[in-house]
Amino acid sequence: MSLYAIADTHLSLGCDKPMDVFTGWSDYVSRLEKNWRALVTERDTVVIAGDISWAMKLEECYEDFRFLNALPGTKILLKGNHDYWWQTKKKLDDFLSANHFDTIKILFNNAYEVEDFAVCGTRGWYYDAESQQDKKVLNREVGRLRMSVSAARATGKRPILFLHYPPVYGDIECEEIMNAILTEGIEECYYGHLHGANTHRLAVEGDYKGVNMHLISGDYTHFIPLLVR
Repeated sequence: MSLYAIADTHLSLGCDKPMDVFTGWSDYVSRLEKNWRALVTERDTVVIAGDISWAMKLEECYEDFRFLNALPGTKILLKGNHDYWWQTKKKLDDFLSANHFDTIKILFNNAYEVEDFAVCGTRGWYYDAESQQDKKVLNREVGRLRMSVSAARATGKRPILFLHYPPVYGDIECEEIMNAILTEGIEECYYGHLHGANTHRLAVEGDYKGVNMHLISGDYTHFIPLLVR
């Protein structure tokens, strides 16, 4: 069984907000499906690290979730900045259960065992949070990161961290998130959110302070799920 990851699928099958108008995004849904089916088997797991659907309300996610549910493998979803439909884990789990989306799981203050590893993570937040509201959200995200890592550690498996926002961009850190990553002893981190060649070039990949960083935005990976393990 293999573990894959991708972020920023930006599906809009139930609403009218396609990404095809942007450079590199032409036919992205069909490309994603083709690449996914060529790589992923029913025994595999794929983490989708945020910005999953453009839907504004949970019920509007139906077509996007139906598309994902029909793809091979188990999918583990975490929140991105555009996932306005996101609700409590119970409400999300109830929605999945009611619609028989039985290949989709929600990563929210918890962790999942995948073979010898434990998948953990949270959305993260801006590196330049200045307002009191932003700082409040950032502190909450740090707490969720630690809670998820703790759940991963409890499995006895090695944690692999997934975020939506990059914890470091160019030479700028989100210090609070990065400090949590380092103090929790995380060795591997995958993140999305960054789009376009001018942004991708500042993405931090490879070793950073002892953490192996990976950018997995859909347009960066050419809509090919990245093999993690």
